[in-house]
Amino acid sequence: MSASDPVVLIVEDESDVAETYRLWLADSYSVRVAEDGDEGLDKLGDAVDVVLLDRRMPGLSGGEVLEEIRSRGLECRVAMVTAVEPDFDILEMGFDAYLEKPVKGNKLRSTVQDLLERSTYDSMLQEYYALVEKRATLEANKTARELDNSEQYQDLRRRIEQRRDKLSETLGSVDDEDDFITTIRELGDE
Repeated sequence: MSASDPVVLIVEDESDVAETYRLWLADSYSVRVAEDGDEGLDKLGDAVDVVLLDRRMPGLSGGEVLEEIRSRGLECRVAMVTAVEPDFDILEMGFDAYLEKPVKGNKLRSTVQDLLERSTYDSMLQEYYALVEKRATLEANKTARELDNSEQYQDLRRRIEQRRDKLSETLGSVDDEDDFITTIRELGDE
């Protein structure tokens, strides 16, 4: 790996899981590994592009580490990689992607690549992607009735619609999210 390779920080208390992730990513990225939240914060810096963060760890939880990352104003993207089933509390968390364990190698690699691509987009687009990710995570894990009865979920849908409308004003008319994402990827390729 060269000094110009993107840096991925894995914060995972299960050493065998962390090593597996490291092996999956080492060919394409400069990888750092931390065994707990405190060590993760110590290894965090401006050079880190993506953090793969376990949510439940001894000491500082993944949520606490995530809060610290955001309070420091770091520009890295964060994926929660966890066995914790998501609930509506994820709406308050500042992550960019949420992966439920067990995670396959191709899914982990594609998530890191997607997050690196997203980091080139402006903050409004990053917020839009994060909101869509949260909606997709909730929709995959909650019943239609739970979603219909959640005021937080309804607010999330409104926020997504507002961001999409604002972004469409900038990028031109986009009828649905698949078209929108295709348009954004085409812009990134240019």
